[in-house]
Amino acid sequence: MTHEHWMQMALDLARLGIGRVNPNPLVGAVIVKDGRVIGQGYHSVYGGLHAEREALAVCTENPHGATMYVTLEPCCHHGKQPPCTDAILANGISTVVIGSADPNPKVAGGGVAALRAGGVTVIEGVLQTCAGALNARFFHYIQNKTPYVVMKYAMTADGKIATVTGVSRWISGEASRTHVHETRAALSAIMVGVGTVLADNPLLTCRLSNGRNPLRVICDSHLSIPPNSQIVTTAQDIPTIIACYTADPERTTRLEAQGCRILPCPGSDGRVDLKGLMQTLHTEGIDSVLSEGGAALNYSLLEAGLVQQLQIYLAPKLFGGAAAKGPIGGQGVALPDQAFRLGSPTVTPLGKDLLLEYDVLY
Repeated sequence: MTHEHWMQMALDLARLGIGRVNPNPLVGAVIVKDGRVIGQGYHSVYGGLHAEREALAVCTENPHGATMYVTLEPCCHHGKQPPCTDAILANGISTVVIGSADPNPKVAGGGVAALRAGGVTVIEGVLQTCAGALNARFFHYIQNKTPYVVMKYAMTADGKIATVTGVSRWISGEASRTHVHETRAALSAIMVGVGTVLADNPLLTCRLSNGRNPLRVICDSHLSIPPNSQIVTTAQDIPTIIACYTADPERTTRLEAQGCRILPCPGSDGRVDLKGLMQTLHTEGIDSVLSEGGAALNYSLLEAGLVQQLQIYLAPKLFGGAAAKGPIGGQGVALPDQAFRLGSPTVTPLGKDLLLEYDVLY
């Protein structure tokens, strides 16, 4: 078997931690001795054993002299768990094959250096592109000090996100809606503007049987969210932040009593400072945000340079109507060469819909 074979096994294990380890990275590890797997593991829950220690803990025989395949450079610092490099050295692993380097300043080459100083042979960059893509959100979070933002919307084949009367349920099919809930379970937070709350009264939860609810973030400049909305009435049970421009004392007191957290983020234009909001979310360990807002919030996020990926659910329907809304509002660009640029799409069929995924290029 090749290095790539065993690394692919480790990558498949790492994906099992999706939605459970944020803001930590997804990591898988496989230990091979004499061509046989003797241990494997993955980082399964934030604060729990790292993949390397999990794999060592379940070894079926002495790992001395074995090769460990790990998707991300092993850590060399004390956090919620002790350094994985210590465990690798203590167990006599002779070779460590790594998928991707770790950009975290607490690691950033230090893990490789510690292993080599201990006499371990280190091979780097095996399936590096795949390993890096697996942790794109973590890398962005570490390097840019803001959450990785995925902007999602469903639209018809003529580019409408609602009919001329404002009705939007349902544009996409059941398979697409299930995928949305999988994304909600994978990311740390979900964000909408107050206009979406007023129009749709959403719950913004994950409805998968084994899913977890993301933190809910509502951009509401003047705290106009209704106290009887589903968001507010469930805030005691589901963490909810309402980001505002100005915090009216009476409304603040009322919403806080219902379980909401009010976060003033005053911008220069009388609206929520989205960059400031993202920086605050980063400091609180929110590594990723799913934006499910309307056209106005979508444009504001793009204009601020805060969106990393688009998820567009394209339905085989036509709404028509000159006044029916499209997915991106705001002022818009004046010339074609001022457009927001997107990378090459990944296209996934979901029932009769198509999921188009793009990286946003800045």
